Amino acid sequence: MGELLPHELIVQTALGFGLPRSLHVVAELGVADHLGESAASAQDLAAAVGAHPESLARVLRVLSDHGLFARQSGKYSHTPASRLLRSDHPQSMRSYVRMIGLPWFWGSYQHLEAAVRSGKPALEQVLPEGIWAHFEAHPREAGLFNEAMTGKAQADIAAVISSYDFSRFSSIGDIGGGRGHLLASILQANPKARGVLFDLPRVVQSARAMASERLELQGGDFFKDKLPACDAYTLMEVIHDWNDRESEAILSAVRGAAKEGAKVLVIELMLPEAPGPNAAALLDLAMMTLLGGKQRTRSEYAKLYEAAGLRLDRVITLPSAASIIEGTAV
Repeated sequence: MGELLPHELIVQTALGFGLPRSLHVVAELGVADHLGESAASAQDLAAAVGAHPESLARVLRVLSDHGLFARQSGKYSHTPASRLLRSDHPQSMRSYVRMIGLPWFWGSYQHLEAAVRSGKPALEQVLPEGIWAHFEAHPREAGLFNEAMTGKAQADIAAVISSYDFSRFSSIGDIGGGRGHLLASILQANPKARGVLFDLPRVVQSARAMASERLELQGGDFFKDKLPACDAYTLMEVIHDWNDRESEAILSAVRGAAKEGAKVLVIELMLPEAPGPNAAALLDLAMMTLLGGKQRTRSEYAKLYEAAGLRLDRVITLPSAASIIEGTAV
């Protein structure tokens, strides 16, 4: 297919929200769970998930046109992407897609103009009580969020373990580490190391099953409380939640607790310096819309690190497309 004509580009972009909504619906229905190793018709899949056959076929056609399923002779089969929508896949992304399809997440984009005009997160218009208070009142959605973050992290965790040598560190602090999946994987691969999982007390409480002689849980607020003194620190998808001032404060808190020469590893999807379509720019838009945070380029990270008393040493691009931005406490 050749390059789109200008008016075709406008039309496809203007109507493009239909693609992610189709993905959200298929994930919510659990279509991939009912698609086995053999191709299946839309009629069979619709019967399995309780959907209208023709309508489901039209949704699957759009997804297949973009490689999310395969379509041949009126039947649908799996692609590597659609397999990730299965609930039983070890790196399942189904909960992640379902979370993005929740009314408050999707609905925030209806207020994108307000966010652009004001510079404030559009989520404030949808959830004025804030996302964490919303989760407290809606435990099912809170559970889906936890599943989504865990599932999304699996590919990055495997890539981090295979791409970075943690064996030289005796103590590793996972700051804002959620339920500890990254730290537990690092410790499993490096049996001589000890780790400290630092997050809000309610989050750490939910991770109590991770605690062991080698993995300590420490509840606190990284804006207020002292962080553990370690040889290395990981912050995976933490910094992008915050604006520059708050991000500098977090990294400064890490530097204040760090031993001299300690390594600070920020793991994020980094914005490329060169123009062109990329997932990091779309995630950056989500951070702006929902939290007021942002994705960053290497040069922007260098400025943050310097302001926090860190030296940016190198950027390691991971097979998962995320990056490790390695810094040193100086």
